[in-house]
Amino acid sequence: MVRRVSSTAETAQRLRVLIQQFVRSFGLLVASETPCGLPLSVSHAHALMILLEHRRARRIAVQMDLGRALGIDKSNVARLCARMEEAGHVTQLRAPDDGRSRLVDLTDEGLVLARKVERASQQRFRDILDHIQPQQRLPLCEALASLNAAVAALGGSKDDT
Repeated sequence: MVRRVSSTAETAQRLRVLIQQFVRSFGLLVASETPCGLPLSVSHAHALMILLEHRRARRIAVQMDLGRALGIDKSNVARLCARMEEAGHVTQLRAPDDGRSRLVDLTDEGLVLARKVERASQQRFRDILDHIQPQQRLPLCEALASLNAAVAALGGSKDDT
């Protein structure tokens, strides 16, 4: 049997469809809940996990760095941080060396929630791996790393619909 090589356009279309199916089936379009079932937006949950990593590394998180890590602009990260502060999950302080910068840190409540989000996320991915053949797992991770690098080379997400 001769295997036909797909054109770049056909492969791009297939990749587009597969990523859209993944986004939908994984639950990324549900605004009020994470894919692992917690009652938070995905951006809120990701911000908590990033801030948790900053804590572990004993680094102070700057709002601008949080936005960069999340791939969102400064106005969106400012609104996200304001919502998180209102929910009691973070504190924000003006940076002593730059009055325009804001330092963001987890509150005690935010720390507990961040750990809960991290555990739920880890469990969700273990559950997913249970449905993937062991010999397919490493190639899948390598392919996703390549996809992430390609997206990063383009400058991140602009219009990924």
